[in-house]
Amino acid sequence: MSVTILGTGLAGYTTAREIRKLDADLPITLITADDGHNYSKPMLSNGFAKGKTAEGLKQQSADQMADALGATVLTETRVTAIDTATRRLTTDTGEHPYDSLVLATGAQQIRLPLEGDGADDVVSVNTLWEYATFRDRLDGKSTVAVMGPGLIGCEFANDLCAGGLSCHVIGPDAYPLERLMPAPAGHALQQALTSLGTHFHLGTVVSAVNRHGDGFRLALSNGEHVDADIVLSAAGLVPDTALARAAGLDTARGIVVDRCLRTSDPHVYALGDCIEIEGLLMPYVMPIMYMARALASAVTGNPAPVSLPAMPVAVKTPVHPIVVSPPAPDAVGHWHCETQEDGGVKARFESEDGTLLGIALTGAMAVRQKVALQRELPPVLA
Repeated sequence: MSVTILGTGLAGYTTAREIRKLDADLPITLITADDGHNYSKPMLSNGFAKGKTAEGLKQQSADQMADALGATVLTETRVTAIDTATRRLTTDTGEHPYDSLVLATGAQQIRLPLEGDGADDVVSVNTLWEYATFRDRLDGKSTVAVMGPGLIGCEFANDLCAGGLSCHVIGPDAYPLERLMPAPAGHALQQALTSLGTHFHLGTVVSAVNRHGDGFRLALSNGEHVDADIVLSAAGLVPDTALARAAGLDTARGIVVDRCLRTSDPHVYALGDCIEIEGLLMPYVMPIMYMARALASAVTGNPAPVSLPAMPVAVKTPVHPIVVSPPAPDAVGHWHCETQEDGGVKARFESEDGTLLGIALTGAMAVRQKVALQRELPPVLA
């Protein structure tokens, strides 16, 4: 009996750690297309102002992780196919059999349809190596255009402006973080980021990116233009389901798993950004911790359904701290907002009978109420 894990991000390495806690001898192999360095992915969107290079974000090498986990880590190895009938992986370095397989393949950056001779020069930052490229391009530059006013786009805007750059945030939403919180909370964040040097272009999208001098000129759908030295896409992520789909596993928005993190094949499991569980995507850090423990129990012979409590997310916008726990997509109710003395907003999403189903807290005063409000929130998966 052995376990093979595809991916050495947070989900892959955390799963290996949890398995090792339960079984000191079970053979574990991790396979990754990159060099397998362990690093904190959340730091990618707030490392610039701290002066962090890609090298500075690395924590342990693949060899160090292999030693710590008592595992084999195969780096620079791309898996091209999964044969569930024979339980074999095809890679660009040969074939590898597996007993139990864990897919921790993460998510891919959404590629926006753009015209113009600069469209291929748009950068995204979803890995440490993309961050390294981005940091190199920032050298000597002053202005960055960020496509996407969501969580990642706002985190980058805060980080870049705090690091002394000018930033333009562009997107179709009416206000920042529109999908996570109500208008008063979004406007409070927008005002704070604007005071830091962010320029917002909302209710519009980028239609074309063209080279202009040493930088780029962005044509917006509302007829306006924005000039920038670098164009960063932060339009969101989609689960990476390509391998699973090609292998015949059930996929929807993500790789479909049950409450024990098992896919439609009994020998294949999945967790993290790549999955869909009971119709929900799980794109944040805390769910991975709970799922890794449940998955480790399953592959070591003691399956138990994963339960997920309410897990508010802290948005890394220090100029205006934010904690959000949006209501479930099918929740029925209304936002109730209170402006705080520091200009922040305390927002509660309540059902008709007053049950708390979601929160959005902005500004230091509101954020301090997180713990008390979290106790009232329903679990994500009971």
